[in-house]
Formats: sequence, structure tokens, C-alpha cells
Amino acid sequence: MKKLTIALLSGGISSEREVSINSGNQVYEALDQDKYDVLRYDPKTDLTKLVNDAPRIDAALIILHGPYGEDGTVQGLLDLLDIPYQGSGVLGSSVAMNKLISKQLYTQAGLPIPPYLSIKKGELIDTEEYVKRLGLPLVIKPVEGGSSVGMTIVKDEADLKNAFELAFEYDSTVLMEAYITGMEITGGVLGNQNPEALPLIEIVPDKSYEFFDYEAKYTAGATREICPARIDDSIAEKAQTYAVMSHSVLFCEGYSRTDMILDKKNDLFILETNTIPGMTATSLFPQAAAVYGLDFSRLLDRLIELSIEGKRK
Repeated sequence: MKKLTIALLSGGISSEREVSINSGNQVYEALDQDKYDVLRYDPKTDLTKLVNDAPRIDAALIILHGPYGEDGTVQGLLDLLDIPYQGSGVLGSSVAMNKLISKQLYTQAGLPIPPYLSIKKGELIDTEEYVKRLGLPLVIKPVEGGSSVGMTIVKDEADLKNAFELAFEYDSTVLMEAYITGMEITGGVLGNQNPEALPLIEIVPDKSYEFFDYEAKYTAGATREICPARIDDSIAEKAQTYAVMSHSVLFCEGYSRTDMILDKKNDLFILETNTIPGMTATSLFPQAAAVYGLDFSRLLDRLIELSIEGKRK
């Protein structure tokens, strides 16, 4: 069988560049060299090379996170170059990347979300009003971005302005969200026409971390990840349904991962949906895929298959 030529994109220019490079290295090692000729590109330096090589590329794996990678920009370039790629297209990528638009679409679909407000840079900050409407603690985060970069949990109104300043370093619009105490779970979805829910993962950060922040995500041993999650079957079924619904209402394709909170009353709340989940062998989506029956190498095969299948349709 003829080898496929795969463009592997990692690096980029977002605040999650190092995470992307690490993921790209592990994806490269896991790809079956008997099936693929892999060409590597860093969008920070190699876009001209990618354009020139386009006619001989069969499919791309986008292992980029954050703006200029996960937001539809690179997807649009690959569409222009007629290169199939895994995951969501321009619309789904840009919609899911914007947490404010995502929340509006979740609400229209009847999915439960924490109460929230947003503010743009330059607008008058009224901390008293925010606390009155949403209470404390509050989660403050950039509208676009990932890996909890620029995010703060605020327990005292006096700390709100500093939290806004940090979030505004990464985006011109900031989201404030009521903090929900409970178990964080995440649900992966895989497939094109009839996407399936993967087993849920329960996320348990070490007690030294206030929440599942950047350090807790990427420090070895800082977080326990339990799959399947230790929840009742009925709740698990509902959470998996929510993951598939979130995938659909945000116009996602191929695969996604939706983060949720299960509160102490066993009520579920949708937090956000990731269109390019972390892709190291120990990342959340590959862990769930492994329990589902796809090891890391076979998961990458499946993503490539879905990208080519989606392009044909």
C-alpha cells in the first residue's frame, strides 16, 4: 500500500507554543512510519514551505493550540491548499475557540452552563455589580485561549481588578463566570457523521493546586486522571450526551473534548469545548480513546482516516 504523505503542524505563535511542540514530537514518534511519510512544519517559520509542498500532501495533522492554530486560521489556509485535516473546519474552530459565543450557543441548545458576564478592554469595571450578580468565587479568563492561560479564581472582590489585568494580557474580551464547586470531568467525541462519545475522564488535581491550571495540566504527577470517571451510570450517560450535543451545536467535526463540572447536587454544567485536545500519549483525549479501544498510534490513524473521509464528502 502506498504511503500517505502527512503534514504535521506544531509550534505556532500562541502562548501554548511549547505545549504544541511537545505534543507534535510525541505525535511524530507515534505515527506508523510504514504507513506515512511525515513532513513537519512550524507555522511560525514554515508557512511558505507548506504552501509549496501542498500538491504532494495527502492530509494534515494540526497539533496547534490557542489563537492562530485552533481558531480557524490554519484551517482556512489548509482549505485553500486543498489539504484535508483532522477535526473541525473554519466555522467550528472559530466558534468553539470563542468562549462567549460558545456559551450563547450552549444556552440556545438547552445545555446547562454556569452564570456568566463579559467585559471588553476599556469598559468601566464595576466589581461590586459583578459580585452582586454572580457571587464569589468568580472565574476570570480570556474569551479566547486555552490551557487555563490568563485564568484566575477570585475569592475576594478586591482581587478582581488584578485578575482582569492578567486576562486582558491575552485577549480584548474577558469572561467572568460563577465558580461551581464539584468534580471536573471531560468527555471526548469521535467521528464524522455519527460521532460517538468516549469514556468520561475524572480530573483530580493535587490538593496543592486550586484548580486544573496550566501547571497542574502539564506537570508530571500533578493531577490524577481517572477513566472511566467514578460517577453513576445515569450521570455518565447524560454527560456523554452533553458532550455529543456540545460537539454538534458548535459545528465541530471529527473529534472534540468538552469539559464539565458535576456539582454536589449531581447537576452538570458545561464549561467549554476543545476542538484540538491535547495530543500526547498521556493527554486526556488519547487516554479516553485507549479505554475505548484505540491506542495512541491507532487513534492517529483514525483521525487521518476521518480527515480524508470528511474531505471526500
